[in-house]
Amino acid sequence: MALTPQDIARVANLARLELRPDETEHTLAQLNGFFALVEQMEAVNTEGVEPLAHPAAVIGEVALRLREDVASEPNQREASQVSAPAVENGLFLVPKVIE
Repeated sequence: MALTPQDIARVANLARLELRPDETEHTLAQLNGFFALVEQMEAVNTEGVEPLAHPAAVIGEVALRLREDVASEPNQREASQVSAPAVENGLFLVPKVIE
């Protein structure tokens, strides 16, 4: 499935994008390259292949090594709020913008 410059112009219009002619040609080449890759992948016979929940599942049960969940940075709330125009109970106060 090859796209044409008219297809790119239509998609750009629907997305409310304004593309220069050189951008249109570049986008056309990228999208046609993407569709060519999809066609190559569709040609692969996957009959009888079970889907994987995780790529590591292909090598069997893998115990993931997780790091300890500990704070590695000191609390700098007060230092961060020094330049704020308004702070209350450790929270930034901002003007109401929605009625």
